[in-house]
Amino acid sequence: MPQLRSADAGRRAVHDLVGIGFGPSNLALAIALDEHGEGRVAARFVERQAEFGWHRGMLIEDATMQVSFLKDLATLRNPTSRYGFLSYLHDRGRLVDFINYGTSFPTRLEFHDYLEWAASGFADRVDYGTTVVGVDTVPDDPELLDVRTADGGRLRTRNVVLATGLVPHLPEGVTAGRRTWHSRDLLAATAAAADAGIEVRRVIVVGAGQSAAEAADHLHRTFADAEVCAVFARYGYSPADDSSFANRVFDPSAVDDFFRAPNEVKDLILGYHGNTNYSVVDLDLIQALYRRHYHEKVSGRERLRFLNVSRVADVVETGDRVELAVESMVDRSREVLTADLVVYATGYRPSDPVGLLGAVAPRCRRDRLGRLDIGRDYRVATDDDLRAGIYVQGATEHTHGLSSTLLSNVAVRSGEIAASVVARRPAHRPAHLARAASGA
Repeated sequence: MPQLRSADAGRRAVHDLVGIGFGPSNLALAIALDEHGEGRVAARFVERQAEFGWHRGMLIEDATMQVSFLKDLATLRNPTSRYGFLSYLHDRGRLVDFINYGTSFPTRLEFHDYLEWAASGFADRVDYGTTVVGVDTVPDDPELLDVRTADGGRLRTRNVVLATGLVPHLPEGVTAGRRTWHSRDLLAATAAAADAGIEVRRVIVVGAGQSAAEAADHLHRTFADAEVCAVFARYGYSPADDSSFANRVFDPSAVDDFFRAPNEVKDLILGYHGNTNYSVVDLDLIQALYRRHYHEKVSGRERLRFLNVSRVADVVETGDRVELAVESMVDRSREVLTADLVVYATGYRPSDPVGLLGAVAPRCRRDRLGRLDIGRDYRVATDDDLRAGIYVQGATEHTHGLSSTLLSNVAVRSGEIAASVVARRPAHRPAHLARAASGA
């Protein structure tokens, strides 16, 4: 990454936008900026991963997406975009094959390949393997910010877009180790266990959502002689509500409705429709797991067990095993299970969207509950004397609704952010700064 340390600070390249993180959200933003049509926006992106990657640890071969392929990086915003999923299929020579396949839900592996294909078109605008360590104001210029990186570099910009993704959540007191992992690391950790020669006789999966069910299914098939125990507080896996009317909660127009609604209505909407996304499982997978469980009971070799209405009360990893005390929530009785591997499919939490802002963070306004005050264009409200733009992708559920962390609305959301950035761009700027910022 270039070290921008010019002695003449006034001549330092000034970007219109620096995106922190380059997952699907900021990739969609890069596409939207590229297609905006009002002159190139000088944008740069910083990503700490060495290359583009999205939930690599859960790219199970036959796991499918839970959103339509039309809710890709661009189509809902621009159906003619060359970065749509259909353009990808055409480029890969599989368009007719996919049509004949007869589904709206590609495998996660294929969709990841689509994302990598789209990201490859922006490799010259992304600094991979680079970690942002802070964001500073620029003395005497309230319209600019400096993004600092771990290698000592600085990127000067008029706008910052924070898209740092979700953070894997482990219950209090649980630490990831060689035999205990979060589902995010499922494939890599499974392979590492095999490479280490770990004899797997019992695996425990904690959680009741889609990732938990997929992990239980994958581990049951991978370790053909092992017992797989699924532990969850529910009576059974709950199906996701993906019916036509319920899916309207992810429509672009639903974001407008949610944003305008009073707080008590926002809470109702989140409560009513949480079963479209949280702790729910695709019905086909539920049925497949139940059939497998039933057939094993019939055969007398029950490898797939469900410990429902239960919780893990205690867990200890000691060398070559993990011991868990599984407590019934009905009568408080406990069963101590010794496992070779434990997978916690206990979800994710939004990362602190202003955690990288340092001294800038207190200048971001918050609502009465301490949450960021975020405008309809995803821009954070700031003190009047800070006029640089700070935008957030992902941590906006309290203001923009259930689609905030999902792919469902990523194309439209990125277009709205791009339009806001372009609208706030100075009408005139020195030619040498425009050339430097655009990489010319």
